[in-house]
Order: sequence, then C-alpha cells, then structure tokens
Amino acid sequence: MLRKARQPAASSAARQDGIRGMLTRKGKYGLKALVHLAHLPPGQLAFVNDIATSNNIPKKFLDAILVELRNAGFVQSRKGKEGGYRLARPSEDITIGQVVRVLDGPLAPIACVSQTRYEPCKDCDEATCQVHRMMLEVRHAIAEVLDNRSLAEMRDSTRGEREKYHAQAS
Repeated sequence: MLRKARQPAASSAARQDGIRGMLTRKGKYGLKALVHLAHLPPGQLAFVNDIATSNNIPKKFLDAILVELRNAGFVQSRKGKEGGYRLARPSEDITIGQVVRVLDGPLAPIACVSQTRYEPCKDCDEATCQVHRMMLEVRHAIAEVLDNRSLAEMRDSTRGEREKYHAQAS
C-alpha cells in the first residue's frame, strides 16, 4: 500500500520562524472589536457579549483577545454589572500596524526581512538573494499601509471607498 508523503502544514512552518503570511483570525477579530469600540462615544463601555454578537466573534476567543489588547494598552476594562471595554486612547492615535503586531506578530512574510523578529537566512546570502529583496519590498509595502492608517480611518471607511479601491485595483 502506498502512503502519501506527509506535507508539513503551512501554519507549522510559520510557527517555526515566528512569521505568518496572512492576518490571523485573532488579528481580524481584534481589529473588528477595536472598530466596534471606536464607534462608541469616548469613555462609553461595551459589553463583551455585545461586541461578540455584533461582529460574529466567538465570545471565549474575544475574551482572550481583549485581554491581550488591554495588556498592550489599546483598551481599558471595568469589571462588574456596569463593566465592559472601551478604547484606552483616541482611535486616531492607534495604528492598524500596532494592533496587528501585538496580535499576530511581525508584518514581514519571512524572518530575514522582519524589523521586530529578524532572523538571518540559513540557506542563502541575503545580499544576493532575490527572494529576500522581493519579500523586503512586500514587508515595506505592508508596513506603509498599516502603519499609516489609524483605527479612526478604518472606522470611518465607507463601502463606496472600498468599491472604488477594488475598481482601481482591477
């Protein structure tokens, strides 16, 4: 009987060098939760259940994400019957890049181009490696967008703007 060779999962490769290729669910849900909070008047609290239900996020997972966001200084929490979460600082002062780095790690697609978790390549010379050069360009492009877009801008983006962007990209 022939057996298929077992291929390592992409996620295990990403874990090995601490770099991942796409926004994870944790990152996506964290951004959705922050956008939800950014819609509230300053200082107003939101219940975890309301955030979870409104954004189709599993509550237990959201609880863990909000703890990370609190520890990173993006949100404040209050316990009790009148408790909940709110932004710890104005949405204009929170960049999407900051949030993604906290929840998902480096923006770089490979470790040898990461500014926060750099690891040298073991199988090539970075000075002459075409893959390194291309991924460095990708990392810079990602950072350019995410580090220059605030939570307020994300909150205020409209469907029309997204459609206009997709039409231009086509």
